Amino acid sequence: MDLKHYFEKTEGRGVLATADSEGKVDVAVYSRPHMMDDDTVAFIMRERLTHENLKSNPHAAYLFMEKSEKFVGKRLFLTKVKEETDTDLARSLRRRQYPDDGEPLYLVYFKIDKSLPLIGAGDKR
Repeated sequence: MDLKHYFEKTEGRGVLATADSEGKVDVAVYSRPHMMDDDTVAFIMRERLTHENLKSNPHAAYLFMEKSEKFVGKRLFLTKVKEETDTDLARSLRRRQYPDDGEPLYLVYFKIDKSLPLIGAGDKR
């Protein structure tokens, strides 16, 4: 199953991990990524620690656990490639509608460096 179809159809919970330039790690709960094309995903962010970390270190990891009794899901290893601020696209991609509080929204794009299952190293080929 391709990642676009997987993230459109699969329920679960996600966590995005980032680190600053000194290696101090942060993790935050994030919804499913928005698949922009075959190897690019985007997350909608506010000006919080995750976004701040990405200013000095473009690398991140996203862990997604399916809503299941088993330990299944995906791990994505990511590199930030660009971001947009306060775009209509970011607002249109939101899966839930929130009142506009005036705080800027960032649509942050990542290249997928590697995709692995939740557990294990994946295909050994």
